[in-house]
Amino acid sequence: MKDASKNDSSKKNAGYKAAEYVEDGMVLGLGTGSTTHYFIEKVGMRIKEEGINVFGIPTSFQSLLIAKEWNIPITTLEEHDIDLSVDGADEVDGEFNLIKGGGAAHTKEKIVDYAAKKFFVIVDESKVVDSLGDFPVPVEVLPDASRVVIKTLEDMGANCEIRMAQRKDGPVITDNGNFVIDAKFSEIDSPSHLEIDLNSIPGVVENGIFSQMVDKVIIGTEEGTKEL
Repeated sequence: MKDASKNDSSKKNAGYKAAEYVEDGMVLGLGTGSTTHYFIEKVGMRIKEEGINVFGIPTSFQSLLIAKEWNIPITTLEEHDIDLSVDGADEVDGEFNLIKGGGAAHTKEKIVDYAAKKFFVIVDESKVVDSLGDFPVPVEVLPDASRVVIKTLEDMGANCEIRMAQRKDGPVITDNGNFVIDAKFSEIDSPSHLEIDLNSIPGVVENGIFSQMVDKVIIGTEEGTKEL
């Protein structure tokens, strides 16, 4: 319980620190996950306390609901460009490559984060790794293609599982109506090449490797934050 409390404090420090970079008039990409929850929360506080005017573009139903809870006005990529996107990660290496998708929202996250003028990643210390690969790579697939995609991934050396839902029978269904295959590779030598290779498989919608996109990493600790 104590460790969970420390982890929660680290996530809060990272999320709140990222919110300090938000300026009046910005359009924000609102990422998904427990750390980004704190970023959205703090942006909402700043709207209430400081009167800043911002718009948010959520990357999932989860972030949409949190944004509404904090009275953050919502817009879309059709209507606005994004000044700053802030999102979490399941792993981040020293070259700012990421694995994302623990929340099965990586397709919309990648669209929003890629479109942003600046993209900040917020994590606690446990998510910082020497090289990617301890966490499986989430691969969103069209349901009808799942068997064929799994076979292709296995031929590439991955151990695969269709992600199953909690408190619901059957597989996880993404906000886009698709399945998620968690593909565990023994090692990932070149994240950027693997990202391209995975998206070249027919039936794959998007995968959870984010390479060469990040402008800043904010690492939350129990004492405060570190920035890379």
